[in-house]
Amino acid sequence: MPTLAPFTLHRATSATHAAALLARLPGARIVAGGTDLVPNLRRGIGQPAALVDVSSIADFDAIVRDGDGWRIGAGATLAALASDAALARELPALAQAAASAAGPGHRPVATLGGNLCLDTRCVFYNQSDWWRRSNDYCLKLGGSTCHVAPQGERCHAAFSGDLAPALLVHEAQIEVVGANGARCLPLADLYLDDGARHLALAPDELIVAARIPPQPAGARSGYRKARVRGAMDFPLAGVALRASFADGKLATLRVALSGTNSRPLPLADTDALCGTPVDDALLAALGKRIGKQVSPMRTTVTSSHYRRQVAMVLAQRLLRDLAAER
Repeated sequence: MPTLAPFTLHRATSATHAAALLARLPGARIVAGGTDLVPNLRRGIGQPAALVDVSSIADFDAIVRDGDGWRIGAGATLAALASDAALARELPALAQAAASAAGPGHRPVATLGGNLCLDTRCVFYNQSDWWRRSNDYCLKLGGSTCHVAPQGERCHAAFSGDLAPALLVHEAQIEVVGANGARCLPLADLYLDDGARHLALAPDELIVAARIPPQPAGARSGYRKARVRGAMDFPLAGVALRASFADGKLATLRVALSGTNSRPLPLADTDALCGTPVDDALLAALGKRIGKQVSPMRTTVTSSHYRRQVAMVLAQRLLRDLAAER
């Protein structure tokens, strides 16, 4: 793999300092664990003149109670999230998503913020520079055509992070700091449905934490993913689900998916599925709803139809397993 292009590394001492650096250094990128950014830079996917290291900011990796909920710093590692026993009891989908992301050598350094801001992926984009150059590049970087949908005018690269769907079903909000101040927004509002520009962040903004409110009494959650390899691979489809049950029936349901669209996708109209037993009819209705709302494209080595079917089956199996928990 080629060496990195020259850059200057700036070490931020606080989130506001990091934002000020981003504002002062056009095109600068945030780096913490660098498990996705660095391989991409080695492939020539971006050549920033400056990187802003946030890994030494005090308490940036803190995982703490926030009343009856949680506040998780953007620098918290996937390994820390996967191994926190209290987190696994109260937010199982998040702990399971963290444990399934990347590989055991990545998780001790890969971070929550990095996974939430993961660049969208496509088989025509995540290649070496000489490969992309010989194929006239693509709409996402350097070219004018999306090779997935050549007649269209947008990039269809897929969002492939694992933590976003888990945090979406747990109703997370994120704290963002920029050169002009701080703001808090629902996690869903972080994402745009455009593979080339999928984050609604200003160039001088960075995520500093995720806030997860208290979960409803009796709620159960989980995360499942399908991937080509059993480890070190992004999801072909990933499904997070939170449900509660009463009198043998589904009472509440939240579903979110990854790997199928250019943004993590909260499943719409799940309330219509509630009030009935978790039987074959309900599972079929859930699968049909997912099949209609996801829009996988030819961005991986597997077919779009396969990924749609996988997303449906993962959700059906997960809901059935949660309903069977005692």
